[in-house]
Amino acid sequence: MHRPTPATIPHRPSDAPPPRLYRPEEIADTLGCSAWWVKDRARRRLIPHTRVGRAYRFTAEHLAEIIRLYEQRPAQPAQTAARATEPLSEPGTQTGAAQPRRPVVAPATRLRARLPRRQQQYGTVA
Repeated sequence: MHRPTPATIPHRPSDAPPPRLYRPEEIADTLGCSAWWVKDRARRRLIPHTRVGRAYRFTAEHLAEIIRLYEQRPAQPAQTAARATEPLSEPGTQTGAAQPRRPVVAPATRLRARLPRRQQQYGTVA
């Protein structure tokens, strides 16, 4: 009996090889952080990743996206210009040297500790 040979699948030029998958340790080395941080962020779905079985794997595109996600941008030029025109302190209160500018903070609410539960329930402390 003659078996038919399996049909050969023609290789198309548009077929790209599968992307290389990196382990969390390799991503951590590239980013300069710990593998725990990479796995924790992937577990919490804060960074893009691929899950193969129970293992986290990353492509080069994932790495580029992680870098973009944690990128810090400089302050807007309008904010910087507005800060440059603000006085550092109230006029007439400077004494010789420039005083550092302190952020304006709302008055703090005075917090009071509550009684321990046992004292609330039974009127005694253990």
